Amino acid sequence: MTGLEDKIRRLIAAVGPISVADYMSLVLSDPEHGYYTTRTAIGLEGDFITAPEISQMFGELIGIWCVAAYEALGRPPKLILAELGPGRGTLMADLLRAGRVDPGFIRAAEVHLVEISPELRRRQAACLTGFASPVWHDRIDELPDGPLLVVANEFFDALPIRQFVLSERGWRERVVGLDEAGNLAFGIGAAAPDLALLPPGAGEADVGAVAEINRPAEAILATLAHRLVRHGGAALIFDYGHVKSGFGETLQAVRAHHYAEPLSEPGECDLTAHVDFDRLAQAAAAEGAAVLGPVTQGDFLIAMGLAERAGALGAGKSAADQQAIVAAVERLAGPEEMGTLFKAMAVTHPPMALPGF
Repeated sequence: MTGLEDKIRRLIAAVGPISVADYMSLVLSDPEHGYYTTRTAIGLEGDFITAPEISQMFGELIGIWCVAAYEALGRPPKLILAELGPGRGTLMADLLRAGRVDPGFIRAAEVHLVEISPELRRRQAACLTGFASPVWHDRIDELPDGPLLVVANEFFDALPIRQFVLSERGWRERVVGLDEAGNLAFGIGAAAPDLALLPPGAGEADVGAVAEINRPAEAILATLAHRLVRHGGAALIFDYGHVKSGFGETLQAVRAHHYAEPLSEPGECDLTAHVDFDRLAQAAAAEGAAVLGPVTQGDFLIAMGLAERAGALGAGKSAADQQAIVAAVERLAGPEEMGTLFKAMAVTHPPMALPGF
């Protein structure tokens, strides 16, 4: 039993079953035992690999996109360049290297990183040596005022979701409790949710249907959109998820690059859920911001010049290096890999015509 599992069991024994959202928050962010607060999870030696770790091309193309957004904003003399959940700093380093095509962009950009993990902050500082002297924040609302460019790659999928299940008694919230043996187990709570929380069609769904609601994600995007409307800028979001709200269970755990049981060894596995881009777009639009996309990650990267960048990167290289570049392109943009499941969406103010969409 992990230290966190013992802590969660004792909590449930004291107060009763907890929501899936509370369980996710404890697993990922507990100060003493949380997954993101106690380890470096990214990379071949970790539990999962993200797009920036697959190839430098991903971050480079985002860098070119950021330069285009900077130009669309009128080339402000100061620009807050922020990344949410910046991993090991790889994406930001590649972004800034590509951004050197426009020295004005580099001079204007002040790099800010929203990161709660002390270990990852150390990794980011090392990775960005020679590129930037970043300022770290625990929360998005700590970002300073001014024109803002935000990049968020696989950030929203790790925010805590609530799950609701349509039972014979109607919609009820799924909870995490203890079974007869004292082990963690999913159950159904007694309280009925406000149907306004649920996706359209909740009244006609079949028994057993599952709805997942990510209110923290919606609140964060609303906060970002409000900020963009006040000060100008753009946010570029990549994550796996669906374009239209619907029903289905997507909560998953990953350890050592393999799927695991979500209630198994809490604190030792990553927990994520698919992002509802429909609800994120609605949250941004409600604040008066413009929304571009979502489009598939594959379409975005191809439109940004992935094939051309791969060709330039592979020119003069060995056959093995060229094959590795081709494999990276397929991993990032192929329909059977990340190209279709992952989406790209931008939020801007004022409305801008930006590449990739």
